[in-house]
Amino acid sequence: MKIAKTFRNRLLAIAAVALALTAIPVPARATSKEMIELQTQVQQLLDMVQRLQSTVDARFGVMQHLVEQTADSANQMNATINTLQLKINAQTEATGGKLDTVSGQVQSLNDSFDELKSRLAKVDKSLADLQAQLQVMQTPGAGAAPAGQSPADPNAQPQGGGGAPAASVAPPLKETFQAGVRDYNAAHYDVATSEFQDVLHYYPMDDLAGSAQFYLGEIAYHQEDYADAVKAYSAVLEGFSGSSKAPAAQLKKGLALLQLGKKDTGVHELRALIQRHPQTPEADQARKKLNGLGVRINTQSPAH
Repeated sequence: MKIAKTFRNRLLAIAAVALALTAIPVPARATSKEMIELQTQVQQLLDMVQRLQSTVDARFGVMQHLVEQTADSANQMNATINTLQLKINAQTEATGGKLDTVSGQVQSLNDSFDELKSRLAKVDKSLADLQAQLQVMQTPGAGAAPAGQSPADPNAQPQGGGGAPAASVAPPLKETFQAGVRDYNAAHYDVATSEFQDVLHYYPMDDLAGSAQFYLGEIAYHQEDYADAVKAYSAVLEGFSGSSKAPAAQLKKGLALLQLGKKDTGVHELRALIQRHPQTPEADQARKKLNGLGVRINTQSPAH
């Protein structure tokens, strides 16, 4: 384009010079055939310049139109790409939300199943205790006279050293649990462990048994035995899902899993805690931990 413009300017300059020459008055005697031919050539040159000017203008207009069309196409393509990117982002977020919802529903089913297992375990424990009591009641010398012998029978054997050994006496529940808490706070972990295990052994159906199981997890966590801590916290969630310590147990289980390098499982536990107990302080701690890890948190309410 620049070359054509330069060439056109040169031709116009030549034409201007030619016109100037033709404008100079020539004496009559100087008129000759050569001058006429020169004027004819100058006129032909002017015509060529005009045609060239028209051609250049036409081609320039076509080229300018093509450039404008190309720019419009590029702008339309950019707009299309931006729209497509927005749709992809929206679909990605929607898919992530659906996956989180499905995960929450599955977690709710797992929770119901765990609670059912916990109840069945308690029923089995109750049946076992009842069976043991029946066996004790049916055992001779355990408080009832043997068959065929009345309590007043003078030939009855004395109930003394030859009888069955007396059953071990259960320690008081609340005092044992409170002693375990005091020893835990004083970092007397061995003594506290024994006391909490007594609560679990003698009072497995009591609400304090869930708290005792939680403290066993806390002792393992403080001793950096994260694998045993995970087991203890899992026992709270599986056997005492209705315990007041359940949210704290799930939080600490997730943190212990993160300490073990099991990020995916730990993140799953923290997300499940937020969905299951969204209004608890433990859920707030779980949110802060996930934010610190750069993990997306589902803001939807938990599925029921």
